[in-house]
Amino acid sequence: MKFVDFGLDSKVLDGIKAIGFEEATPVQEKAIPVILANRDIIASAQTGTGKTAAFLLPIIHQIINGDHDESIKALIIVPTRELAVQIDQQMEGLSYFTSVSSLAVYGGGDGSSFSREKMALSEGADIIIGTPGRLIAHLNMGYVKVNKLKHLILDEADRMLDMGFNEDLMKIVSYLPKKRQNLLFSATMPPKMRELARNILHEPEEINIAVSKPAERIVQAAFVVYDRQKIELAKYILSAKKLQSVIVFCSTKSATKQLNRELKKMKFLSEEIHSDLEQKEREQVLQAFKNKKLNILVATDILSRGIDIEDIELVINYDVPNDGEDYIHRIGRTARAASKGAAFTFVNEKEQRNFLEIEELLGAPVPKAKLPASLGETPVYNPRKRNGSSGKKRFVKKAR
Repeated sequence: MKFVDFGLDSKVLDGIKAIGFEEATPVQEKAIPVILANRDIIASAQTGTGKTAAFLLPIIHQIINGDHDESIKALIIVPTRELAVQIDQQMEGLSYFTSVSSLAVYGGGDGSSFSREKMALSEGADIIIGTPGRLIAHLNMGYVKVNKLKHLILDEADRMLDMGFNEDLMKIVSYLPKKRQNLLFSATMPPKMRELARNILHEPEEINIAVSKPAERIVQAAFVVYDRQKIELAKYILSAKKLQSVIVFCSTKSATKQLNRELKKMKFLSEEIHSDLEQKEREQVLQAFKNKKLNILVATDILSRGIDIEDIELVINYDVPNDGEDYIHRIGRTARAASKGAAFTFVNEKEQRNFLEIEELLGAPVPKAKLPASLGETPVYNPRKRNGSSGKKRFVKKAR
């Protein structure tokens, strides 16, 4: 099903087109019509299914076509600051051609970030994405404009319950209007998840989605590195063999810019694409890449799904993607149209746990490749020990 078939606002469709989305994923195909009909949802949707866009797109549409007052229209509650930032970044791309505003609210910042959050919460940003503790800190002060809230979304709800946020979630809900739309997304459905759903949702539609594996033709490998080794490793790989079509995905604009500068110094034919560029500039860079005037494209996730090129030989994840959804979309740029391809991922010490979760999603470990001796010693790949895990494995559905 194509996105144009959902009846979404033209401004939303412009954002979808700019990012490169065309065909909806199964969870999007099932969830978007239900959300547009203003019904509640309980969805078992693992990372890798496109669930973030499944709720963002219809919510943006409804906000565009709803009341335009200074109040918060939608609240998205997530377990971690990383997920809050990730959703806010995707929101930035999808809402690019609209006036819908959003803000990520999470702990760990300084006084200025709290003040910025207070201003948005009191003046009424359209969509707030936040962690439970930080949201309660603001709600307790009485200035958060949630009296006209229309949509509540709980993302990775099972993880929030595992982290002990059940009471916090119910406290947040107590501040909200009773008449609202509720969307609950979870990777698993244990009994406590059902209990949470009974307390929050009203006659929900139930959706269950599995994840597809990456193409078997993709040769996957991971390099366990220190951050300081990433640039030199990228140079080494790109110098080892003359490749006509390579995409390097970075998680931040700053990393994208820095790596592209370093590659240009070595006379690589590379350019960068990220949200700081105007749409016309992005199109020019992408066209040069398609026409083989460039052979290396350094990009943020703005293009992880949006490049329709059949012969990309290598994808490099310069940073571990935020989740399996990003990983599958990134490496899916290669080995298309029955061709073969390779996907290499650079995993630093802090990213090891995140990469382990991607491996659990894939159902098998990604082979670890050795760095050239000239780059020196590397970290040990031991994500559970590094993160203080007791060894208890969180249940994750395998891709299929």
